[in-house]
Amino acid sequence: MLNSRTLRESDFSLFPPHPYLRHGVISRMVRIRLKRVGGKKHPFYRVVVADQRAARDGSFIEQIGTYDPFPDPPAIKLDEEKVNKWLKDGAQPSDSVASLLKTAGILPKAAAASG
Repeated sequence: MLNSRTLRESDFSLFPPHPYLRHGVISRMVRIRLKRVGGKKHPFYRVVVADQRAARDGSFIEQIGTYDPFPDPPAIKLDEEKVNKWLKDGAQPSDSVASLLKTAGILPKAAAASG
């Protein structure tokens, strides 16, 4: 069994690359979307990167932020670096996430950087 003391930098070549990334390009349709985790009548969302075919609250690849619609104004917390990385790699934001990205001011920056 490997533990943190026995791992060396060369041992990380044993782990396979992420299954959705092939040569730095997304090989499947990946979306940035909301995953609901709040209680009954009190929604709270995680902004996640997930396979398009996965269920709304199912498995995901990476969490890149949160969205709480209850405070006024709603609380949007996003890791801008991760969002830009996934958008650059070809992940498509859902309509609701695109709206959140515009509100947070991230989507125009990503569009300007790619275009």
